[in-house]
Formats: sequence, C-alpha cells, structure tokens
Amino acid sequence: MEITKKELPLARSMCWHCQSDIGGEYFCNQCVKVQPLSKDMDYFTCFGLPRKLNIDTARLETKFYELSRVFHPDFFEGKSEMERAVSLANSAILNQAYRTLKDPLQRVEYLLRLEAGAAKDIPGKAPADLFEAILEMQEHLEAFHAATAENDAKTLARAGELLRGARKTLEAKRAALENRLAELFQIWDKLVEKPPHDQTQTATKERTLKEMRDLLSERSYVMNMLQNLNEVLA
Repeated sequence: MEITKKELPLARSMCWHCQSDIGGEYFCNQCVKVQPLSKDMDYFTCFGLPRKLNIDTARLETKFYELSRVFHPDFFEGKSEMERAVSLANSAILNQAYRTLKDPLQRVEYLLRLEAGAAKDIPGKAPADLFEAILEMQEHLEAFHAATAENDAKTLARAGELLRGARKTLEAKRAALENRLAELFQIWDKLVEKPPHDQTQTATKERTLKEMRDLLSERSYVMNMLQNLNEVLA
C-alpha cells in the first residue's frame, strides 16, 4: 500500500523551518523537513479507516507499521534537534492512535468522543437491575472484613461464599453488557454506511451513541466491583 503525502492532518499549514505552505503534507516540499502531526487528528482518518466499530485489524496493523517507518526516530539520527523532536512526537501520536483503535473498548470510547463530544473518562454507573444485589454485596464485604479482623473463621467462610456468588452475578452482567455492545457495533456500522443528512438516521445515531455510553458506564462500574471482589477473595 503506497503512502501518499496528504493522508495525515498536521498541526500547522506552514512549515516550521522555511515557512512554506505545506498544504497538509507531512514533509515540506521546499526544505524536506518532517512536519508535526496534529494531536487532535481523527485516528480513523489517520489509518485510512471508516469511522466504524468493527474494523479490519489487519489493515490497521499494516498501515501502522508503514507510517511508523516514515516517522521512526532511527531515520532521523544526525538530523536537527527539532526534526528529532518532531519524529518522536509523531511516533508517540501514531502509537496512541494504534493502541486506541486496536482495542474494541478504547475504540468505542474514542468514537464517542469524536461523535458526541463526550468527556474523556466515562464515569461508572451502577446498573439499575443490580441495585439490590450491589447493596447485599456491600453488606457481605463489610461482614468479610469484620470477620477477618476478628479472626472469625465461620463467618469469614460464609461471607466468602456469598461474595463468590456475587462475583458470578457481576461476571454474567459484564458478559451481557459486552454482548449488547457488540450488537450496537453492528447497528452503528450499518448507520455509517447509509447516506448522511437523513433526520431518521441522525436520531438513530444519537440513540445508539447514548446507549453505548450508558453501557460503557455500567461496565466500568461492574469492572471496578469485580476488581474489588477479586482483591478481597485472592
């Protein structure tokens, strides 16, 4: 796959070295100096991918290695301090973009930021259908810690058994959330394929984005609870 000069957006339209108009190129045509990538560039566009949630990971990897060779710091040994700094910064941005799109959960969180302007961190929210179970879980945790402090083996064993049951409930909830997310990935990708500027499509997109955000919020809460339980039961 041949890399063209205008595939990556830049932080500026003028060369930092000779002030020539670089018109979106990442090597100046006049002085041939490497140009900085924009930290705010669209990662999907960077790798030539549509803004979908089920992506061609092989294509992503191939494109990543091609672009990495373009900006790798080893190729800028002996260059000026500024050129070395730009190559390092560009490589760091590419690495972050690759890691983000490679992981499905990071990919959907990133998409939410692009499409809905959501905050970088999605706060955890307790699933409504687990409200009572979570309250019981907190009680079992308190009993477990109290039994540990009092060296009450019988109570400790009982509390541990109840917490292991709670862990299974949380693991089942996590699986259900992830299964629904996978369904929404398919729905989103079909919406992306349709012509833009359709009011019905826009409304469906907004609902899909909101549901994905809510699911990620609940998953974050469930994962935190699972981590706490695993630490206690280790």
